[in-house]
Amino acid sequence: MNDPDMRFHDLSRRPRRTLADAAVFISGTGTDVGKTVATSALLRALRQAGLAVQAVKPVQTGVEDAASQGDAACYARAVEDMPPGQLPPAATLHSFRLPASPHLAAAREGVRLTVAGLRRDIERHWRSLMAAHEGDAPCAVLLEGAGGLHVPFNEQEDTLDLMAVLAAPVIIVAYNGLGALNQVRLSLDAVRDRGLVTAGLVLMQPPDASHTADEATQAILADNESWLRARLEDEGIPLAVLPTVTLNEAGWERLAQAVRPVAQAVAALLRTPPNVTQALVRRDKKVLWHPYTSTIEPLPVFVAQRSHHNRLVLADGRELVDGMSSWWAAVHGYNHPRLLAALRAQAGRMPHVMFGGLTHAPAVELAERLLDMLPQGLARVFPADSGSVAVEVALKMALQYQQGIGQTQRTRFLTPRGGYHGDTTGAMSVCDPVTGMHSLFARMLPQQLFMERPRCRFDQPFDPASLDDARQKLAEHGHEVAAVILEPVVQGAGGMWFYHPDYLRGLAQLCREAGALLIFDEIATGFGRTGTLFAAERAGVTPDILCCGKALTGGVLTLAATVCTEQVADGICRGGNVFMHGPTYMGNPLACAVALASLRLLEEEDWRTRVQQLEQGLRQGLAPCAGLPGVADVRVLGGIGVVETTEAVPVALLQAFFVERGVWIRPFGRLIYLMPPYVTPPEDLARLCEAVGDAIRQGVHLSY
Repeated sequence: MNDPDMRFHDLSRRPRRTLADAAVFISGTGTDVGKTVATSALLRALRQAGLAVQAVKPVQTGVEDAASQGDAACYARAVEDMPPGQLPPAATLHSFRLPASPHLAAAREGVRLTVAGLRRDIERHWRSLMAAHEGDAPCAVLLEGAGGLHVPFNEQEDTLDLMAVLAAPVIIVAYNGLGALNQVRLSLDAVRDRGLVTAGLVLMQPPDASHTADEATQAILADNESWLRARLEDEGIPLAVLPTVTLNEAGWERLAQAVRPVAQAVAALLRTPPNVTQALVRRDKKVLWHPYTSTIEPLPVFVAQRSHHNRLVLADGRELVDGMSSWWAAVHGYNHPRLLAALRAQAGRMPHVMFGGLTHAPAVELAERLLDMLPQGLARVFPADSGSVAVEVALKMALQYQQGIGQTQRTRFLTPRGGYHGDTTGAMSVCDPVTGMHSLFARMLPQQLFMERPRCRFDQPFDPASLDDARQKLAEHGHEVAAVILEPVVQGAGGMWFYHPDYLRGLAQLCREAGALLIFDEIATGFGRTGTLFAAERAGVTPDILCCGKALTGGVLTLAATVCTEQVADGICRGGNVFMHGPTYMGNPLACAVALASLRLLEEEDWRTRVQQLEQGLRQGLAPCAGLPGVADVRVLGGIGVVETTEAVPVALLQAFFVERGVWIRPFGRLIYLMPPYVTPPEDLARLCEAVGDAIRQGVHLSY
């Protein structure tokens, strides 16, 4: 293996057995519906089929001795007449005496349960079984939850959250009776909405389900079973109906036979877990084209399967601490319930409607809230599809404004070198002509004006001379400049360069003197990333036009906005003119509803403290990289941490190195940088920084 990259590329394709492949979660439509009996019957049926299976109760409440009194004792009785096998039949991971929901029972004993902690405990227990197990067939676990789907573990997390993190197939257990259809459908919908697979439904018959029940009851029970069987058959979900029996050897055998339709489906999943990673990567290479990569020799990709909080879960089961916020957008982390609730609610009302001639509450309310958050003086919100489109809109606004006030000669834009504003045509024209894409498309792009990159570092005293080149360019070309566009305080993808806010104050004055508009591209810096809600606040400057996006929807859907002053809008529209732009999906209600929920969440949560903590952790964690071989600079601002190297880094090699360290970091050019979600806990931030430090110390960034 001569190619050094192969050391890590192979790891991205290595098939792995994961807990999600080897676990089944059993939950119910409520408490006392028969989950423990159903789990015990399933355990017996699967062991009869030759599978190495153990039934596990992650949290048991209401018993003094879990081994003899809890659900684990029932599991053991269901198979006590069978050969013992290599695995103990049952286990309990946590037990509490109070007969109450897990959060209350645990709190009474001074314990705080968390989904992350329970997942670790389950994973650790399963791996211990795997280590002790002998034989070719892997062992599996049946995980019985407490009560129904929304039984809480703490003030914020419940059973459904644990199920989503485990990502294992789900079996729903319901008690057959009046109201069963409604309860079952609600439970199945909740499981589906969390992206989980329902492996089966177990319907527990009441004791009087036989001829002893009255005619009306028998009709209800029979109709429930018939209706559910037909509906579930259409969805490919097996149904098992379990009678009430005496729980002796004969009774357990009868239950095992009755649960067999569900057991067969479960056995198929446990015996042949799909090799999602290899198959999907092969299909990907045939049909897809990823950003900034070649189709001939593409950079390797890793298959992402699920996300939660500040974590990404790969298809092979590896869970990665996210250091990128999905290209700086997922500031609240992933799968935030408030954002998903807003998405589902709006989808049920109106997913989309044209914005020409129509309006809707999500767009109006979003614009109102956005204007309340933005620098004072901005007045009109133009929704756009993406950040790059928002820049296109801003450039067109500036041009139409200058035409509207009679300055038709102003057709060019002035921008600093080192900037990046997107990949569409107009946006590319104001990107750095060397590090951007201008040189590739120079013959087709408008020829803009470029000035010296702001050389006044954020962490050093302001040097007024840093404005000299801007002053000179405006003196020479001011008469033809429609607007100056730049990223305030932080130049993002063009180099992660942090410069002094006083530069913006001086530039704003120069623009006013020259008659040019000032455009701030806050797509990357907006919504708290630099430590203020918008980077413009650091300078106390209100631009004529401002672009925002990325974190606007919390990373859930694509949406951006171009916001201008009333003066700009009036200048465009005077004389009966209209602004000439109108995307098909402009003001999409789904995206607007999620963005509104994201902004509310941002205001309600202490984002400022969270970003300050990120800044402190990044400074402390990345500081040891300074002075190491191949490192040119280390800098931190707000929730952004940057290690700049002296040479371009090997992206594929570093990417695989980081994945093996359990983190998701995507370097580019000469930059290894971190922009984690605001919800990242200190221990995960330290882990991200440690991975960067390890890569530098081991020289992975030099391994070309």
